[in-house]
Amino acid sequence: MEEILKNGGLTLLAKSDGCAVYQLKNETGDGTMAFYEVLPGVSLIFNDLHISSWESNFHTTEDLFCIDHCREGRLEYEAGQDVFSYVEAGDVKLDRRIKHSGHFSLPLSHYHGITVSFHLPEAAGPVSEAIPEYHMDLYSVQKKYCSESHPMILHNAPSIGHIFSELYDVPAAIKPQYFRLKVMELLLFLDAMECPDAHVQPYFYRSHVEKIKAMYALMTGDLEHHYTMEYLSLHFDIPLTTMKNCFKGMFGCPINTYMRTYRMKQAAVMLRDRRELSVAEVSGLVGYDSASKFAAAFKDVMGRTPLEYRNN
Repeated sequence: MEEILKNGGLTLLAKSDGCAVYQLKNETGDGTMAFYEVLPGVSLIFNDLHISSWESNFHTTEDLFCIDHCREGRLEYEAGQDVFSYVEAGDVKLDRRIKHSGHFSLPLSHYHGITVSFHLPEAAGPVSEAIPEYHMDLYSVQKKYCSESHPMILHNAPSIGHIFSELYDVPAAIKPQYFRLKVMELLLFLDAMECPDAHVQPYFYRSHVEKIKAMYALMTGDLEHHYTMEYLSLHFDIPLTTMKNCFKGMFGCPINTYMRTYRMKQAAVMLRDRRELSVAEVSGLVGYDSASKFAAAFKDVMGRTPLEYRNN
């Protein structure tokens, strides 16, 4: 798997103590992937990305089985010909990496999570031998969840999420052994779990996704202006309900909720980094004529008043 990562356009930053750290970097941001070999053919990868999009040249003919858990952020993936769907926090994605090249987008510009990857020809034997008293057939587990070329998404799977949550902040002295135990626990759970019915993921057509991205660029590029839903619908020639549903599917919340939070986070950056600006000036720059309404919104989102935030 490590060799496949190298061929996927990643740069090796460091390698020591059983961990190899790769970097993904372009003009939209960067991120790291920390790679651990748990067993022969079994990899555990910690993904920490602060990037908006990237082009992947990842391609393999190897027989893989990959399990991705999203801890934070959102990931856009192609769910079919010119249609897209989204992985959100708490989701588990299972696939064979058959379609893992091309354009990838992170609508929130960040993604944090863990990938467990199995190279089946190499991993099937060691996995089976790891628990002698239990017949673990890795090929069978792969077939159970990856009978189609497109990923299977498990939404809101707290039992699986609990297993992944325990992989963070592990003492260095026990990482190899602990990672091995948790990977086997994950496989046992997936093997025993009744495979859910095919979940119909909300999906959105490419034409709508592209319009929402253009709309997002307009709104975030001009925070002093508040655009009405009706104006945006007409301006981008997209039905109002479709526009609202597509935006929420891409960004995880309604348009007004997202923009209110976005404005407050941008205001927080200005309060911290641009001391020459008064609170009233910052308020105006993010579209608030009323300083009191701005202060109330800022406290609701950031937990402190603008002055408390600046002086902390």
